[in-house]
Amino acid sequence: QVQLVESGGGLVQAGGSLRLSCAASGRTFSRYTMGWFRQAPGKEREFVGAIRWSAGTTYYVDSVKGRFTISRDNAKKAVYLQMNSLKPEDTAVYYCAAGSGIEFAVVPVAYDYWGQGTQVTVSS
Repeated sequence: QVQLVESGGGLVQAGGSLRLSCAASGRTFSRYTMGWFRQAPGKEREFVGAIRWSAGTTYYVDSVKGRFTISRDNAKKAVYLQMNSLKPEDTAVYYCAAGSGIEFAVVPVAYDYWGQGTQVTVSS
């Protein structure tokens, strides 16, 4: 059974940093794309970025380019979202997702598995 478990969320002041983790288990993810999404209250779930597990290549939405970095640790079967220079508009529940054969899909329906989410709150 595939499980994705996020951690690392919290409250941070604007300009600060957080690192989110996504622990993956239940299968081999070498052929998967791991995506990060976020959802603010009253808004649709939004693509943040993704990494292709095997190649390590990444893709980001324009609003986070230069501030967020996605990486993965093969040995730990974990994916990370390093968030720097955080802004109040980054406040949301952040989700980790996994999808196979999807390149860098930006729509939630393309992903097969989801974590439970972790809250990130950025105060001004």
